[in-house]
Amino acid sequence: MTYSLLIKNARTRFSGGETVSIGVKGDKIEAIEKSLPEKEAEQVIDAKGNLVTESFVNGHLHLCKVYTLEMVGQDALSSYHGGTMGGAMTAIEQASRVKERYDESWIIENVRKACTLARKYGNTHIRAFADTDTKARLEGIKALLKAREEFKDIVDLQVVAFPQDGVVRDPGAEDYIRSALELGADVVGGIPWIEYTDLDMQEHIDRMFALAKEFDKDISMLIDDAGDPGLRSLEMLAVKTIKVGWQGRVTAQHCRAMALYPEPYFRKVLALLQKARIGLVSDPQTGPLHARVRDLYDAGVSVALGQDDIADAYYPFGRNNMLEVAFLAVHLLWMTTFGDMEIIYDLITTNAARAMGIKGHKLEVGGNADLVVLNAKDVYHAIWEHEAPLHVIRKGKDVTVH
Repeated sequence: MTYSLLIKNARTRFSGGETVSIGVKGDKIEAIEKSLPEKEAEQVIDAKGNLVTESFVNGHLHLCKVYTLEMVGQDALSSYHGGTMGGAMTAIEQASRVKERYDESWIIENVRKACTLARKYGNTHIRAFADTDTKARLEGIKALLKAREEFKDIVDLQVVAFPQDGVVRDPGAEDYIRSALELGADVVGGIPWIEYTDLDMQEHIDRMFALAKEFDKDISMLIDDAGDPGLRSLEMLAVKTIKVGWQGRVTAQHCRAMALYPEPYFRKVLALLQKARIGLVSDPQTGPLHARVRDLYDAGVSVALGQDDIADAYYPFGRNNMLEVAFLAVHLLWMTTFGDMEIIYDLITTNAARAMGIKGHKLEVGGNADLVVLNAKDVYHAIWEHEAPLHVIRKGKDVTVH
C-alpha cells in the first residue's frame, strides 16, 4: 500500500475552504492532494468536511501535581489569584505542603488520568514539570518517567526536573536535579524569581545552566510569576542564554510581571528575547496577570499557551484540553476577531511546537503525522465549542478513544 493512513474530505486551515486528502506513510505526511486513491491506503478516515490540523501541544503542565487540590486545600488559590499577585510567593509556600505526602505510587495514578485526557483531547505533546527538591525528592520525577514510557506512543512527555522551592534557598535541591537528569529527565527546570535577592536569582540561573551544559539539555524556567515590575529574572535568563550559546534551547514560563513593565523596559527585554531565541509560554487562565502575548507574537517570539495546572493548589479546573485553554485565552487576551483566533490556534499547535523545540510539527508534506480531525469546520467553531476531536492521529496511527 502507498499509504498507511488516508484522511479524505478534510479541510485544512489553508485549503481555502476546499477539501483535500492527506496521505500518511509511517509517521510522516506523504501527500496532500485534492484527492488520493483510497485503494492505496490501509486505513481511510472520512473527515466529512471537518477541519484537520496539527495535534495540540501543551507547553507547560505541572503533571506531578494534578488532582491534588483537595489534598492541599484552597488557601494557595486565594494567595495566588488575589489582586495583582503580590502573594504569589506565599502561594508557592502554601502549596508545597502537598509534597510532604509525595509518593510515586499515588502520583502515577493521577498522571495516568491526565495523560488519558490528553489522548482524548488530541494533546500529543506536553512539557511536563515535576517538583524536584528536598521535599518532593524524586517521587514526582519517577512517576513522570514511568508515564513517559507507558504513553510514548500516544503522548510525548518532555519531563522537566523542576526545583519549585528554589536552589539557593533550598540547599540540596540541586543534587536532586542532577539525580533526576541521571535518571533520564529531558529538561532542566528553574524558578529564579523565588530566590530572595537578585544575586541569588543569578546564582540559581547559573547553577541550572551548568547542569544543562553538562548533560546537554534544554532549559525551562518559571520566570517573574508575581505582580512585581521590579523582577528581572527574565532579563537575566536571556543574557545568560546568549552568553553560553544556548539560543533556541530555552523556554520561559509565565513572565507575568511583564504586564507591569514600563514600555521602555519591555522593549529592551523583547530585544533580548529575540536575540536569545527564547520561547515563552503563557497561562493567562491561571492568574490575574499575563505576559504580553500579542506583542510577543507580532515580534516573532515563539510564544505559546499552556494548561499549567489541573485541579491543584494554583487552579481548580483543567482537562488537558488545549482548545479549552484557547477559548479562555481568547477572552482574557481580548483576541476575539477571527484573525486573532487563528493566532491563538498557532499558540497551541505550530508556535507551541517551535517553543518546545519539536521539529516537523506542521501539516505539510514531510511533516509529522500528529494530527487531529476536529468536530468543527473552522478554527472559530473549534475554539467556540472546544470539543474532543473526532480522531486523534499520533505517529501516523489512529489512537482515538471515545
